[in-house]
Amino acid sequence: MKISPIVGSLLLAALIAACQSKKNEDDMIHLITLDPGHFHAALVQKTMFEGVDSTVQVYAPDGPEVQLHLEKITGYNTRSEDPTHWHEDVYLGTDFLDKMLADEGKANKARSVVVMSGNNRLKTDYIQKTIAAGFNVLADKPMVISAGNFDKLKDAFATAEKNKVLLYDIMTERYEISTLLQREFSMQPEVFGTLEKGTPENPAVTKESVHHFYKNVSGSILTRPSWFMDVAQQGEGIVDVTTHLVDLVQWECFPEQTIDYQKDIALTSARHWTTDMTLSQFTAITKQPAFPDYLKKDVVKDSVLRVYSNGEINYQLRGVHAKVSVIWKYKAPEGTGDTHYSIMRGTKANLIIRQGAEQQFKPTLYIEAIGKDADTETALKTALPAIQKTYPGVEVKKIAKGWEVIIPEKFKESHEAHFGRVAGKYLEYLKAGSLPAWEVPNMLAKYHTTTQALELAKRTSASSVATR
Repeated sequence: MKISPIVGSLLLAALIAACQSKKNEDDMIHLITLDPGHFHAALVQKTMFEGVDSTVQVYAPDGPEVQLHLEKITGYNTRSEDPTHWHEDVYLGTDFLDKMLADEGKANKARSVVVMSGNNRLKTDYIQKTIAAGFNVLADKPMVISAGNFDKLKDAFATAEKNKVLLYDIMTERYEISTLLQREFSMQPEVFGTLEKGTPENPAVTKESVHHFYKNVSGSILTRPSWFMDVAQQGEGIVDVTTHLVDLVQWECFPEQTIDYQKDIALTSARHWTTDMTLSQFTAITKQPAFPDYLKKDVVKDSVLRVYSNGEINYQLRGVHAKVSVIWKYKAPEGTGDTHYSIMRGTKANLIIRQGAEQQFKPTLYIEAIGKDADTETALKTALPAIQKTYPGVEVKKIAKGWEVIIPEKFKESHEAHFGRVAGKYLEYLKAGSLPAWEVPNMLAKYHTTTQALELAKRTSASSVATR
């Protein structure tokens, strides 16, 4: 049959369009959510991303945790302002991990990102198996909660390099504007000078984070899984939230420099202690009427649960003394919330973030001169234009003791919004085909610090009990 030139042209155009459509589809990034036991998994999808498929595969055991995750995604899809349009393709079953690893037809593994946020006891194994199968992984912190599993994580990074896939953790605190500006001002020698070395009693860097079990997230009281209070599954506070703090110490003190955990880190001391919770308080945040059997080991007097959620690490990083601590309280007083305190001590000025009642519980950055205020004021006038190039509108205001950094509202984002920032940055790395050279060794340094600190804290506690 003879085809006319016009018909032939139309067929050729259709073929080219089909091929282009297929190419565009192959270029799309595909998200996969694995066993979402923590609300952070949903926060990754609070916004849409260019170049990311709107269909997301979910693999999980059936139960309330995955249902809460799906409800949050539905909430984002149906909100009145800037709704998302995710479609969740859900597989539920006890064999969810094997099913994900074997589902060759669902997506191109090299273009797929497995998002993990849930039970931390299982997470390191999930990471290792998923990376070995050829998937990229974006994991909530912590990637590992015990020194015994540290080598598994180390092997996973080696496998990721071999398989040419990216393994990355979600460090949201790098995107808090007061922290970003603390880092920026510390890199202005005329203002900050150089970082002090400090001592164990007076560290050069101190970071303290206060959190609450009972909290409001996305407009409703957060329901936590019962295992969140089991340190064997969630991990102690010293290996969980302190991950962020240790990361910030490295990221601010030695920006974009590689940390060698075998040479650059020395622990000075570490301790841990409990937050006590009544059964009624436990029920309020889990919706469970009784403590499960796996928590009874931590229950005293039949009704009080003791959770090792608090921890402190005092250590040296390349000779700089740092202290990080995390404190968990049950519930914040009305009108307050989680708080953060941070100080970087320089030879010319201290950079301090406070977030108390005086700051209306909003993180606020201060600059306090070590020498004469007049010298610091002159230095600020010189340094500010460089900072304003990146952060237009940032100013400083003289107060009784130093200066308050005035930050335009456009730069102030919620903690929830930071998850989108991390995901966006990760997608940039994925497009480039690699992480910055310092990221992988610094992730290993971070988790070496936290897991070894837990071992030290346990030894210190055991020694203390033995000498009583």
